Amino acid sequence: MKRKIYNELEKWKENSKGKTALLIDGALRVGKSYIAEEFAKNNYKSYILIDFYKVSNQIKELFYEYLDNLDDFFMYLQNFYNTKLYERESVIIFDEVQLFPRARGAIKHLVADGRYD
Repeated sequence: MKRKIYNELEKWKENSKGKTALLIDGALRVGKSYIAEEFAKNNYKSYILIDFYKVSNQIKELFYEYLDNLDDFFMYLQNFYNTKLYERESVIIFDEVQLFPRARGAIKHLVADGRYD
């Protein structure tokens, strides 16, 4: 199972070149978050994992205040997570995104920006 989904993630990274987002869907507690983070660690220079189950209100506010200014959005995100993002070499993972529809709606804009997977 792990190898199969990991291979799919590799194909997505190679083929999408930042032009699409990827949704990992499946049963609860089968390792989706784990495999996404492992893939990020192994295939990107840096990554940010935003878990909407336990995310702070400060992070949620970014999705209301800064989606019209993605330079500031990414700057604040990097500061909150103390992680530098590198254009075309970093990925941002939304975990439990169904819990925060505003972030789910922002995916289209973040993908169109194209800086990060």
